[in-house]
Amino acid sequence: MVELSEEEQRILAYLREQVASGDSYFRAKNIAESIGLSAKQVGVRLPNLSEKADEVDIEKWGRARSTTWRVTRS
Repeated sequence: MVELSEEEQRILAYLREQVASGDSYFRAKNIAESIGLSAKQVGVRLPNLSEKADEVDIEKWGRARSTTWRVTRS
Protein backbone atom coordinates (compact mmCIF):
# COMPACT_ATOMS: atom_id res chain seq x y z
CA MET A 1 0.00 0.00 0.00
CA VAL A 2 1.35 3.40 -0.98
CA GLU A 3 1.56 5.99 1.79
CA LEU A 4 -0.56 9.07 1.04
CA SER A 5 -0.37 12.45 2.72
CA GLU A 6 -3.46 13.90 4.38
CA GLU A 7 -3.98 16.28 1.44
CA GLU A 8 -3.63 13.44 -1.08
CA GLN A 9 -6.17 11.39 0.87
CA ARG A 10 -8.65 14.30 0.79
CA ILE A 11 -8.16 14.80 -2.96
CA LEU A 12 -8.51 11.09 -3.67
CA ALA A 13 -11.66 10.77 -1.55
CA TYR A 14 -13.22 13.69 -3.42
CA LEU A 15 -12.31 12.24 -6.82
CA ARG A 16 -13.63 8.76 -5.93
CA GLU A 17 -16.95 10.28 -4.88
CA GLN A 18 -17.22 12.41 -8.02
CA VAL A 19 -16.50 9.60 -10.50
CA ALA A 20 -18.77 7.04 -8.83
CA SER A 21 -21.31 7.57 -11.62
CA GLY A 22 -18.80 7.81 -14.49
CA ASP A 23 -15.88 9.73 -15.96
CA SER A 24 -15.42 13.37 -15.03
CA TYR A 25 -13.15 16.26 -15.92
CA PHE A 26 -11.68 18.55 -13.28
CA ARG A 27 -9.52 21.59 -12.82
CA ALA A 28 -7.36 21.89 -9.73
CA LYS A 29 -9.07 25.10 -8.64
CA ASN A 30 -12.51 23.44 -8.63
CA ILE A 31 -11.26 20.50 -6.58
CA ALA A 32 -9.50 22.91 -4.23
CA GLU A 33 -12.64 24.97 -3.65
CA SER A 34 -14.62 21.83 -2.81
CA ILE A 35 -12.19 20.42 -0.26
CA GLY A 36 -10.64 23.53 1.27
CA LEU A 37 -7.15 23.46 -0.24
CA SER A 38 -5.43 25.89 -2.59
CA ALA A 39 -5.35 25.23 -6.33
CA LYS A 40 -1.56 25.01 -6.10
CA GLN A 41 -1.75 22.34 -3.37
CA VAL A 42 -4.07 20.26 -5.56
CA GLY A 43 -2.22 20.88 -8.82
CA VAL A 44 1.10 19.77 -7.38
CA ARG A 45 -0.37 16.54 -6.01
CA LEU A 46 -2.45 15.38 -8.98
CA PRO A 47 0.51 14.14 -11.08
CA ASN A 48 1.78 12.14 -8.08
CA LEU A 49 -1.68 10.76 -7.38
CA SER A 50 -1.98 9.64 -10.99
CA GLU A 51 0.82 7.16 -10.26
CA LYS A 52 -0.17 6.23 -6.69
CA ALA A 53 -3.96 5.84 -6.91
CA ASP A 54 -5.44 2.41 -7.55
CA GLU A 55 -9.13 3.30 -7.32
CA VAL A 56 -9.14 5.98 -10.03
CA ASP A 57 -7.15 6.77 -13.14
CA ILE A 58 -6.01 10.39 -13.34
CA GLU A 59 -4.89 11.64 -16.73
CA LYS A 60 -3.69 15.07 -17.80
CA TRP A 61 -6.24 15.84 -20.46
CA GLY A 62 -5.96 19.36 -21.78
CA ARG A 63 -4.47 22.75 -21.15
CA ALA A 64 -6.23 25.97 -22.01
CA ARG A 65 -5.96 28.52 -19.23
CA SER A 66 -5.31 25.76 -16.73
CA THR A 67 -4.78 22.02 -16.89
CA THR A 68 -7.85 19.82 -17.11
CA TRP A 69 -7.66 16.35 -15.57
CA ARG A 70 -9.73 13.39 -16.75
CA VAL A 71 -10.61 11.04 -13.91
CA THR A 72 -12.10 7.58 -14.44
CA ARG A 73 -12.81 4.62 -12.20
CA SER A 74 -10.18 1.89 -12.35
